[in-house]
Amino acid sequence: MIRRRRRSFTVAIAALVTAFVGPAAHAADDVTHYDLEGSANRPYSIVTGPDGNLWFTQSDGNAIGRIKPDGTLKRFELDTAGSTPYGITVGPDGNLWFTERLANRIGVMNTSGEVLAEYDLPTPDAQPWDIALGGDGALWFTEENVGQLGRITVDGTITEYPLSGSTFPTGIAADEKGHIWFTEEISNFIGKIRAKKPNAFETLKLFEVPTAGALPWDITLGPDNAMWFTELAGHNIGRIGGKGKITEFPVPGESGMAGITAGPDGNLWFTQNDIAQVGTMTLDGVVGETYPTLPYPFGITAGPDGAIWFCEGYGDSIGRIALP
Repeated sequence: MIRRRRRSFTVAIAALVTAFVGPAAHAADDVTHYDLEGSANRPYSIVTGPDGNLWFTQSDGNAIGRIKPDGTLKRFELDTAGSTPYGITVGPDGNLWFTERLANRIGVMNTSGEVLAEYDLPTPDAQPWDIALGGDGALWFTEENVGQLGRITVDGTITEYPLSGSTFPTGIAADEKGHIWFTEEISNFIGKIRAKKPNAFETLKLFEVPTAGALPWDITLGPDNAMWFTELAGHNIGRIGGKGKITEFPVPGESGMAGITAGPDGNLWFTQNDIAQVGTMTLDGVVGETYPTLPYPFGITAGPDGAIWFCEGYGDSIGRIALP
């Protein structure tokens, strides 16, 4: 089912007001929602696949979903019950690699929807969260519950690396050189590993976020080749350069920021799950247009069609914003 929410009088007035005092607000009918089958799917992370479609995790639905740019949906059930898939990315083999948080596994699926393998993690109850492809040709992932990073090769060989202290590593992404960056939610650091170097983990560097208790969450490569990250509690979007210099740009309001991606328009796009909204920011930190969503938007990505796609967790939908 496709939904476009009607423009309301309230939204129209809000758009008029923000034209003078803040970012331009778009009406709800600028966003298209594609409803998932059933209930309690809770789509979480989304990525553009090598087949020109978008793939996403259904964390409560125990499935991986596929949506074509025309909105056609397909659901692929996972064999392990209650696995809770969270992060998803494209591997060097052209398959989809994803974390199974409660099953404590890393899964692999081809673009036909066939599960090729599921690999158990050595550490019990590690709760793998996000996953990204590094420049060393391996997949790197965060183990939030035990404060570790993991690395898995395409043949299923897993290595785990403990971090120091109570860290809660969450988001993870590669920069333009293939080096791995990740967020430490509780310890308030951004970490970097030179993933193309031998003994990569030994090159670990940590950079403290200036705002205390910011809860850095998701991270992505920006159009300027810097890494950009969200803050759940800091009310900022952060930028970190290759040498570790961090700049924070405030976002008005009381909502924290969750998912983040680089858009084809050269801006950063982020989800504000507290207030059901997608926001934009220029590379110089100016907050731009905002778009209302269904409840709890989280994962967000640029689609193969030049649009912005995102998961609406409590709306059990996938959202799409068409760019001019």
